Amino acid sequence: MENNKEPLSLIIIIIGFMVLLNLVLEVHSAEKFTITRHDFPNDFVFGSGTSAYQWEGAADEDGRTPSVWDTYAHDGYVHGGQNGDVACDGYHKYEEDVKLMVESGLEAYRFSISWSRLIPNGRGPVNPKALEFYNNLINELINNGIQPHVTLHNFDFPQALEDEYGGWISRKIIRDFTNYADVCFREFGDRVSYWITINEPNVFSLGGYDQGNGPPHHCSPPFCNNKSKRGNSTTEPYLALHHILLAHSSAVRLYRTKYKEKQNGFVGISVYSFGFFPNTTTEKDILAAQRARDFFVGWVMEPLLHGDYPTSMKKIAGTRIPTFTDRESKLVKGLIHYTNLNITDNSLVLESNLRDFSADMAVLMHGSDLFANAEYPIEPWGLIEELNHFKLNYGNPPMFIYENGQRTASNASLQDVSRVKYLQGYIGATLHSLRNGSNLKGYIAWSFIDLFELLDGYESSFGLYYVDRNDPELKRYPKLSAKWYSWFLKGRSFAVEAIELEKDPSHISIDHFFD
Repeated sequence: MENNKEPLSLIIIIIGFMVLLNLVLEVHSAEKFTITRHDFPNDFVFGSGTSAYQWEGAADEDGRTPSVWDTYAHDGYVHGGQNGDVACDGYHKYEEDVKLMVESGLEAYRFSISWSRLIPNGRGPVNPKALEFYNNLINELINNGIQPHVTLHNFDFPQALEDEYGGWISRKIIRDFTNYADVCFREFGDRVSYWITINEPNVFSLGGYDQGNGPPHHCSPPFCNNKSKRGNSTTEPYLALHHILLAHSSAVRLYRTKYKEKQNGFVGISVYSFGFFPNTTTEKDILAAQRARDFFVGWVMEPLLHGDYPTSMKKIAGTRIPTFTDRESKLVKGLIHYTNLNITDNSLVLESNLRDFSADMAVLMHGSDLFANAEYPIEPWGLIEELNHFKLNYGNPPMFIYENGQRTASNASLQDVSRVKYLQGYIGATLHSLRNGSNLKGYIAWSFIDLFELLDGYESSFGLYYVDRNDPELKRYPKLSAKWYSWFLKGRSFAVEAIELEKDPSHISIDHFFD
């Protein structure tokens, strides 16, 4: 760290647990107790979030060009051939959504900027219509007392850069991303204090460049989940993440040298993390659980903290994993968590000469399907365990929980009691960890409204607000969880059974759409 008071980057934690544990943990679920907003420090922020392609819509309006996520969706890789062309129409309805945020009592709102809207060709001229939109959105938030938290890259870099040089597999993108970040810091940094460079770089690299189940859909046989005509699963995931780390580091250095003194903000990266637990108490499974952690979390965290990849990764991947120069190692020195997994050793796979990232990890993972639409079990002790791990092993950096929410099928009821129980449990776990010394700065529930999801399209939902897609105006309706979260933020607390939506005609009619 260059400065004890200012880490190179914030660690951003995105939590959305699905916990399946066979072992008994010493850390148990937080006791059932009633909490209020007043139990948290005044400078601890609560909010909710969305991302550009999932929320904005207006895909071909006002100069925006396709991103790799547009291409991925239009190539038919999302459930039912769905896409984000309209999404939630946030581009036109942002004022309405901010009004709902105000009514809900949100203190912070996390959103992402569409690179292909702001700089349509990936580099070069800035789109004035995009500047106008994002300035209007940020101003609307600020004027209503809501703190903006902005992500620069959320699975959606410009298709133009993918076509020109292959996107993140080329070092050229480091310069282009830094220039894009420069535009954002310059144009919006006087009002935005919290920046996330890249969202879930480990998941993005694995899905987009190994398995082919995410944009930009690179993979090679026999490792593809979806057929692709391009990519090399044995090398590209490592190469893409390597360039992401260098681009993140470049953007952080730019901010520090050019903007930090005047804007006094923070730049971080979000890292996806599972909770890794050995499936048995055998030495092989214990070592396999640590190896899985090295490959998922250490892959990003170790370079940011120590300037190099974990020893286990370098030993297994060999020359397929890039190396940092001495200069890069000094410059690079930043969690996203959706589920806990039970890990079983699978070292026999290392005998094969043809391996991708997953085979290099040499483990079998036992857990729920991240991309189904089943609800998550409510087991908040997993959050406590993961936060404690970061406190003990990564120097207790400043952390935001940027995504935490319950998944339901899109045809579920507005009476989303499971989501309320989920929020209660994990907010309670957050308070427990805060009191136990974790350096937590905020909790951002995922998501503010029902969005377009990466693989599931509109078939599953995380939103506090329901979006009626049968209505041309995409009318929003509060779910039970929106009411509860609002009451919580305003200092009140209720047992789940005591909260009910008012039975007005609009709620009744929407319930009909769920039938």
